[in-house]
Amino acid sequence: MRDIHLTFAAADGHPLAGTRYEPLAPPTAAVLINGATGVPRRYYAAYARFLARQGFAVLTYDYRGIGNSRFHAARPGQLTMRNWGELDAAAALDHLQLRFPHLPLLAVGHSVGGQLFGLMPNNGKLAGGIGIAAQCGYWRLWPRALQPRMAALWYLLIPALVALRGELPRGLMGEALPAGVARQWARWCRHPDFIVDERGHPLRRHFDGWRAPLRLYAIGDDALYAPEAAVTRLASYFRGTTPELHTLQPRNLGIAAIGHFGFFREAMPRQLWQQTADCLRAWAVPAARRAA
Repeated sequence: MRDIHLTFAAADGHPLAGTRYEPLAPPTAAVLINGATGVPRRYYAAYARFLARQGFAVLTYDYRGIGNSRFHAARPGQLTMRNWGELDAAAALDHLQLRFPHLPLLAVGHSVGGQLFGLMPNNGKLAGGIGIAAQCGYWRLWPRALQPRMAALWYLLIPALVALRGELPRGLMGEALPAGVARQWARWCRHPDFIVDERGHPLRRHFDGWRAPLRLYAIGDDALYAPEAAVTRLASYFRGTTPELHTLQPRNLGIAAIGHFGFFREAMPRQLWQQTADCLRAWAVPAARRAA
């Protein structure tokens, strides 16, 4: 297996840092991993290597303003969550297609990474996608006991910190977030339609364009970041397909907790990772036959 560190250009030319994981034998499909908010690509290395050992070529990358993509100059208006999907994730998928032009393309998205499926203008290239704790962020979808906390986060804490510091400081949501990303994220999470343009109109064009199979996993002990109701709401945005909804309960796996970030940790039971690899492979086989 080879780990190849690289830089590729987003759709507007912004350089993005990535890592490709390639099996030694010819791969059977190519998988894009969209990370969570403020989480650098190295967090997904163990899972990416697992998929590579299963015969997949895998690409992880850092969104603009995050990880190793943070160190490239960008105008403030370029640093938004919307651009993560429309420009960065789209370019990452194009990179995979250029490197593996004859392979089926698949995607795994963690948290915001699954939301970005619906912002990618080229998501029609995908033969299937898996969302891990990917959710609609509207705060009223949270359990009633947590709603005051979520409202305070999106209406007060994040706007105040960004105004004071010029960014969302490291630690609150992983790595430090650029001001434009943090402000847009907070605005989306205050809005009932969540992913909206500057005038509050829902951004659904590419959600509607998704036609491939889609599986979304809710995590049973993830009420703080992605409660099941929020995962279910995100599923409703993909009107061109019928998403599969699965809930992972730690007790059913014989472990104490999974939480929002546990799925991709190296200590996670391999049966869970294998379940996703088998799902991706099942989607890749018919796609490869159609392309032959």
